Amino acid sequence: MIELSVVIATYNRAQPLLRTLDSLARQTFDPALWEVVVVDNNCVDDTAVRFREWAEAHPKVNARLTREEKQGLSPARNRGVAESTGAYVVIIDDDEEVNPEFAESYYRFFRDYPGVAAAGGRIVPLYEYPAPKWLSPYTERPIAGTLDLGPEPRPFPAKKFPGGGNMAVRRTILKRYGLFDPALGRTGANPLAGEEKELFGRLRAGGEEIWYVPGAVIYHIIPESKFDPLYFDRLTRQSGVSERIRTKGVSRGAYLKRLCAEAVKWGGTLVLAAGYALRGEAIKGRYLIRMRRNITCGLLQG
Repeated sequence: MIELSVVIATYNRAQPLLRTLDSLARQTFDPALWEVVVVDNNCVDDTAVRFREWAEAHPKVNARLTREEKQGLSPARNRGVAESTGAYVVIIDDDEEVNPEFAESYYRFFRDYPGVAAAGGRIVPLYEYPAPKWLSPYTERPIAGTLDLGPEPRPFPAKKFPGGGNMAVRRTILKRYGLFDPALGRTGANPLAGEEKELFGRLRAGGEEIWYVPGAVIYHIIPESKFDPLYFDRLTRQSGVSERIRTKGVSRGAYLKRLCAEAVKWGGTLVLAAGYALRGEAIKGRYLIRMRRNITCGLLQG
């Protein structure tokens, strides 16, 4: 009987996907109790062929490939949820590796904490190239999605939520609250985000508990291309656009509240930038201001 499903949406990333699948093949969890559902979101590379070859080489892993023709991460993830069968649905991305205890950690957590609706685990960056001098913990967050709340399970703080590449939800909760909003989430090369934050916002509004699971770890593979300043600008601006769409979807009041929060964040950004300058790391401060400017522009202009 399948207890847990791992859903992976993929778009033209055959080689990184194989690294992700290889890490899943090393799981400690009983292979009879879980499955992998990979969603081909209109790939034009050799993803289908390479997946079939991988599946044939790993017969003990219950893995299958399905297809979603509506372009976008949210529709692809929604397809994966619909095609999967486990009581617990784990969402990961196609550019990461998971630790050997990943699936078992989520299974045991949901079994031991029956009142918790959703969960998320640690996200550790795995850099393929040396990080640039401008990278700081603040500018690293939108690029790598880093997340670490310590060694013990705990509820997520009110202003935090699981990362999109490492989250899990009970199927009963998804049936009750719905899936990912197709208006949000990456589409092709467009790095729009916010789909998981919108989903967890609905859960929190319904009074549901969302917890951190330290034993479920993903290593987010970061290629050199993600350090391109133009990519950084596009990514951080789209973060603001995502927030604009998400909060306006809630109410005008939610959007205005988010704008007020942005003003407060500007104050913190300037203080941090000044601190970096005093420590002889002015470039980190400049990129921090650049990030905040891009987010603000996305919030205001779309």
